[in-house]
Amino acid sequence: MKNLHKTSKPRYGLNDTLRGFSLLNMIAYHFCFDIFHVYGLNTGWMYTTTAVIWERFICFSFIIISGISLNFSGHAYKRGLIVSACGALLTVVTLIAVPGLAIWFGVLTCIGASMLITQALRKLLERIHPLAGAAASFLIFAVLYGVPDGYIGFFKLKMLELPRFLYQNYFTAFFGFLPAGFVSSDYFPLLPWLFLFIFGFFVWRAVERYGMEKFFKFSIPPLAFAGRHSLLIYLVHQPALIGICFLIFGYF
Repeated sequence: MKNLHKTSKPRYGLNDTLRGFSLLNMIAYHFCFDIFHVYGLNTGWMYTTTAVIWERFICFSFIIISGISLNFSGHAYKRGLIVSACGALLTVVTLIAVPGLAIWFGVLTCIGASMLITQALRKLLERIHPLAGAAASFLIFAVLYGVPDGYIGFFKLKMLELPRFLYQNYFTAFFGFLPAGFVSSDYFPLLPWLFLFIFGFFVWRAVERYGMEKFFKFSIPPLAFAGRHSLLIYLVHQPALIGICFLIFGYF
């Protein structure tokens, strides 16, 4: 007799927990940004060493975990389109509500596009040894890290200035070549961040290859719950934070 019950992919609670932890860090950072920068209580806060390290940690962890999670998606193209659409929605909403703080090519746009590109390349990527793939993708990420600032090198170490003709308009800004005067309150171009996403994809391939999945069954339920609903929480968290700030300060 055939088993009529479909077998579902196992859910690894640690991935959800880490995503939830990263999400809560992001919310806390944005709350501080709203208080100190938007409301002008300490506009230099976001440039302090602590704030910069905190922001980079959030960015790295959120995108790596998103790359890991692509391995579990049964509808990667659909999910990528949904995330991309949510990124476009944030652009439209911020352009209308707070044009001075509009989001162009934010983290959702980057993750959505990275999901679509990585899924399109998936069969090719799966032929690569995961450790070699992880090392190569992280190295490319490091080399291209300075593309938005006009150079290639190794993270902040400049080795080669890029020609200015590459930095033309909002189309090139999507890839990392932003034009003069470009402003976005959340900017994650494909170069270099696509390769950090691919790095995350390879990290889980290595976990599977070496049978380490058992270490990912641990979870912290509240954080795991937040991680499972990260897209919805991300979409509503900033309006909620602005509302809280309005109640505290009484103006926008």
